[in-house]
Amino acid sequence: MKILFLGDIVGRPGRHAIRDLLADVIAGNNIDLVLANGENAAGGFGISKAVAEELFSYGIAALTLGNHTWDNKSIIEIIDEEKRIIRPLNYNSDVPGRGWTLLKWKTHNIALINFIGQVFMNGNNSPFDIFDQYIEEIKKNVEIIIIDFHGEATGEKLAFAHYVDGKVSAVLGTHTHVQTSDNRILPKGTAYITDLGMCGACDSILGMEVESVIKRFKTQIPERYKIKNDGFYKLEGAIIEIDEETGSTQCINKIRIYNK
Repeated sequence: MKILFLGDIVGRPGRHAIRDLLADVIAGNNIDLVLANGENAAGGFGISKAVAEELFSYGIAALTLGNHTWDNKSIIEIIDEEKRIIRPLNYNSDVPGRGWTLLKWKTHNIALINFIGQVFMNGNNSPFDIFDQYIEEIKKNVEIIIIDFHGEATGEKLAFAHYVDGKVSAVLGTHTHVQTSDNRILPKGTAYITDLGMCGACDSILGMEVESVIKRFKTQIPERYKIKNDGFYKLEGAIIEIDEETGSTQCINKIRIYNK
């Protein structure tokens, strides 16, 4: 099967990229399942029920989150019931929501897991320890396991990927909004890329207006970033092709498509 995993969806331009570009990507590449990171989908910070439903209507099967999980407080109202939205599994066990979910494709079960890094992040449990704690439960009757590792540090993402190499089908990095060129199959068969990139405004800084970001760096005065919205946007991610019987990944190819 072919799974398309999209990088962080940033605000309305990111949603428009999904709306306008996704259908052709699915048709042109015979995609069976679409997944995405949606932690920046509502105004650049967090996600809401309405935004999630919009993204599901475009063909996305499930959404992962990250360090902006709680930025839109309305998420708390739906995250326990909505199995298509998951937050990092290595958050404190007392918080709402779930860190992994099961998806179905034909007769096959697919597990989607969300982790968040510890380096340059705030107070998260070890993704290594939590993986060890949950993996036996997760892999029961599951042929394919996909992990979104939401992290800042390249080394941490790589270390985790090598730690789980051969135990999962893919480890796909999110968070930096900058697509990396290191997509490959690790020695024991797990697909990997450090960062999928983003779906959002092209002439921006990580999807945000250039001027607001520069101002914050120059003045050090906290200011909420503004979404860049000039109608020029892109869709980024990776397509992984997996043997659905064994769960081993045959190839991983990154994609980047512009609307004009």
